[in-house]
Amino acid sequence: MRLILILPMLVLMMTTGAFAVESASDRLRSLFQREWDWTMQQNPLWASSLGDRRWNDKWDDGSLAAVEARNAHSLDVIKELRAIERGPLSDADKLNYDLFLDQLQRGVEENSFAWYLLPLNQRDGIQTASTFADNLRFETVKDYEDYVARLRAFPARVDQTIEVMREGVRKRMAHPKVIMQRVPAQIEKQIVDDPTKSDWFKPLANFPPAINEGDRKRLSAAASDALRDAVIPAYRKFGEFFAKEYLPACLDEVGIWQLPRGDEMYAMFVRQYTTTQLTPDQVHELGLAEVKRINAEMDSVMQQTDFKGSRAEFFNFLRSDPRFFYKDGDALLSGTRALCKRIDPKLTKLFKTLPRMPYGVEPIPMAVAPDTTTAYYNEPAADGSRAGTYYVNLYKPETRPKWEMVALTLHEAVPGHHLQIARAMELGELPNFRRYGGYTAYVEGWALYCEALGEEIGMYDDPYDRFGRLTYEMWRAVRLVVDTGIHAKHWTRQQAIDYFKANAAKTELDITNEVDRYIAWPGQALAYKVGELKIKELRKRAEQKLGSKFDVREFHDLVLSQGAVPLDELERMVDRWIASQSSR
Repeated sequence: MRLILILPMLVLMMTTGAFAVESASDRLRSLFQREWDWTMQQNPLWASSLGDRRWNDKWDDGSLAAVEARNAHSLDVIKELRAIERGPLSDADKLNYDLFLDQLQRGVEENSFAWYLLPLNQRDGIQTASTFADNLRFETVKDYEDYVARLRAFPARVDQTIEVMREGVRKRMAHPKVIMQRVPAQIEKQIVDDPTKSDWFKPLANFPPAINEGDRKRLSAAASDALRDAVIPAYRKFGEFFAKEYLPACLDEVGIWQLPRGDEMYAMFVRQYTTTQLTPDQVHELGLAEVKRINAEMDSVMQQTDFKGSRAEFFNFLRSDPRFFYKDGDALLSGTRALCKRIDPKLTKLFKTLPRMPYGVEPIPMAVAPDTTTAYYNEPAADGSRAGTYYVNLYKPETRPKWEMVALTLHEAVPGHHLQIARAMELGELPNFRRYGGYTAYVEGWALYCEALGEEIGMYDDPYDRFGRLTYEMWRAVRLVVDTGIHAKHWTRQQAIDYFKANAAKTELDITNEVDRYIAWPGQALAYKVGELKIKELRKRAEQKLGSKFDVREFHDLVLSQGAVPLDELERMVDRWIASQSSR
């Protein structure tokens, strides 16, 4: 009798979960959530920018010990992930499993080359860290107190950076002098006599109404003290180290080939950034072929302008004629905002699903504007507290031609980065590492593809705008040649600049900043053209196979439906979609 009673109870407990064995899917999702929290804890600046305030008073730990610990953690997680049986998982979770494993393995592979020993360059690092405050929420007293705590802790972050850079010098891991000689001026901008004139003080200049006058005075005084006693002395220390110890140890030539295992490291970066098995030589040849093709299109468009002269003379005309430039930065910013308003209502012609999150257009902070590119995009906060931002460079507006603005805006705002990234962040069914992470070949390939979409919505009003689009496409084709030229074929910096100038009408300031970017960031610039060509190839395949059944809005909905994925996975997605559409 007792046995009869116990058995049903056991069955009930097993079916209700009391004794249930955790499924592979549950274990996987639990792992994703735990690792996301760990990632946020390890990257508090990124967490803050996403709206996760749990570590708002912390800096990322950049010490050598922390780097080693994070790599060991990744190796442990790989073992844990592989212990989860993949077979019973749904197709969606199998993809999540594969992408998570790929992300971990890529990190471990990169770590083996010690690229972390180069923690800054002329575009990014602790010398420009004050700009991160633009991504933070300042709504409560605690937000400001956390910010002040970060300021007080800044010297420790500087010491970690010096530790890593000294180890880089010991292991001959350093950037070339020609780009790093830009950094001392950036450090010098952070050393001010009056703390309230520091870029770090900007959040204290405008308090929200909810914060009373007493707290405002207290927080402002605390921030001033932290800047005067901690941040500014730390920058003086860093500036002295950089000028006397680090810069003299930087390389005289350009190219990753000079570093330990440099050729092997560059091949790794090429694979990682393009998500392909292309070799540097193959990418170089692809670039040469694209440059040749685009040159022919440029010649055709140049003829439409009725310009009388050579290609070089036409480039000089585009770079110098006053009609192509705004007179000041305010006019350039207003012109860009007006352009965005022209594009926005046309998006429904190409897209079924648009992100709910809006975006704004803001100037790049002048502390970094002279040394950075024409524009860039900053993603929204995950909690919706901050919109996406299209940042425009207003430094020297006489070098920012109007004919490049359409392509630039289509790329950085909509339907490029903002539409794709904000849409991915709204895909709540995906784990966080996919919603907020990405693959450069997909993300940048999509944005470059979107520059050509301007033709389909009537955004290229005249031949000059159309030539601007080709200039931007040429820019990405030139990258394939120049990046591989510098890092695999031992080109000099001047060779790269001369090749760029001969094939694209971009201004010399832009060209020089771009080439220096490729020197500092090996392989990243290859992702744009490789990704764009794959998306165009897949669209052409769908159009040819589906004929009248092809719907560009459905195609775009598919491409954006899973967030950023490697190019081989994108190809599988499109092929499956073509098969399903064909059978309908």
